[in-house]
Amino acid sequence: MKLRLMSLTIAVALLAASNPVFAHHSTAMYNMANPTTVTGVVKRFEWTNPHAYIYLEVKDEQGKTVEWAIEMMSLNHLKSYGWSHTTVKPGDMISCTGGAAKSGDPAMLSSLIKLADGRMIKS
Repeated sequence: MKLRLMSLTIAVALLAASNPVFAHHSTAMYNMANPTTVTGVVKRFEWTNPHAYIYLEVKDEQGKTVEWAIEMMSLNHLKSYGWSHTTVKPGDMISCTGGAAKSGDPAMLSSLIKLADGRMIKS
């Protein structure tokens, strides 16, 4: 009986500990149903896990520069699409298409990027 109880306790503990492994970031904060495109100059590119980011300086309707945070997929996904840590660099003019933040903040989850050289690449 003690062995069964100990085995059950260990099994429950392992299941509880593995729960975060199955968690993932939600995209609920982005309007993926109505894609938006923003064009601007790359300020910086963060090649980091769990998601890469591009910070893009975009001119708004009044001509004011607004910094957009462009969230991308994981590095493994990006590598499979042809990305590397040198694909974009500060000063590049690019266009990003994806779901803008529902909050109105200058942020988006990008699905497609037009690079400075004109190539279209999944993001």
